[in-house]
Amino acid sequence: MPATDESTWWSKTWNLMVTVLVIWAFFGFVIHFFVRSLNEIVFFGFPLGYYMAAQGSLIAFVVLIFWFARRQDAIDRDAGVAEPD
Repeated sequence: MPATDESTWWSKTWNLMVTVLVIWAFFGFVIHFFVRSLNEIVFFGFPLGYYMAAQGSLIAFVVLIFWFARRQDAIDRDAGVAEPD
């Protein structure tokens, strides 16, 4: 892989990694800071703060993992460094 392709690949990978970490921090920390105020909203019979802390964050993490893997695979394929199928 030429140096320009490598720097492009690394730039895209870095941007994806930072995006994923920001989303992870939001669902891992920010949502939990506002649990008490979110508990005033009821969602499917449960307080929204409880739902987001117990279920919503976990769902978001699983979706985030699959999205990251798919996006990184696309970046790798564009750069020609993907693993063979």
